[in-house]
Amino acid sequence: MLSLLKKIGQTLYRIWFYVLVALPIFICFPLLLLFTFSEKTYAQFFWMARNIWANTILYGMGCIPRITREQKMEKGKSYMLVANHTSMLDIMMMLKTSKNPFVFVGKKELVKIPVFGFFYKRVCIMVDRGDSGSRSAVYRRAQRRLNQGLSICIFPEGGVPDEKVLLDDFKDGAFKMAIAHQIPVVPITFYDNKKRFSFSFFSGGPGPCRVKVHKFFETQKLQEDQKVTLRERVRKEILQELQAG
Repeated sequence: MLSLLKKIGQTLYRIWFYVLVALPIFICFPLLLLFTFSEKTYAQFFWMARNIWANTILYGMGCIPRITREQKMEKGKSYMLVANHTSMLDIMMMLKTSKNPFVFVGKKELVKIPVFGFFYKRVCIMVDRGDSGSRSAVYRRAQRRLNQGLSICIFPEGGVPDEKVLLDDFKDGAFKMAIAHQIPVVPITFYDNKKRFSFSFFSGGPGPCRVKVHKFFETQKLQEDQKVTLRERVRKEILQELQAG
């Protein structure tokens, strides 16, 4: 009986999540649409995504952010944001973590998510990981966005790993791009997102969501052939934090 009640509660929790994802978009649809007509108004779109959409979902789900920072980002400066990827909450938590406007680089399959996908394809940099031409286009679009003073966010595991995997291997893309554009890499650890809202249906529940922004890795003196060393140093930083946390 208790097991059945728990599954019912977790099902309702899932449904409530998707209600919260869609509700602010429907309410703010005219403004959100207006701000996606031009890249010049992306900062306004980002503000609404961060302060209205992400807050509605996180606080509405009872997933209260608890963010600690070893170093703060400077206003108007571009960064490469990287974090472990374990949950749909990672998107909202990344928005909550960075006041600096950034653009997600993510897989094109997310376009299929109703409502969310409509805006995702308008404001994010989509990549088809099986298409080398798509990967080249990502670099060109990222260059343009960085030239506009924005930051870039990539989840370097390249997808959501099996839930038994604490932290999967990292792909090179984020670190190659950071070195090419000489921007700092900002490692971020999400401790609790998997526990609060994993990709397993019958799981999750409200509670604090701890986040740690680590000291940045500078790239000004690095060459492209050092991307693997940088990648592994960043991964080790996040992995050690997950193991300790």
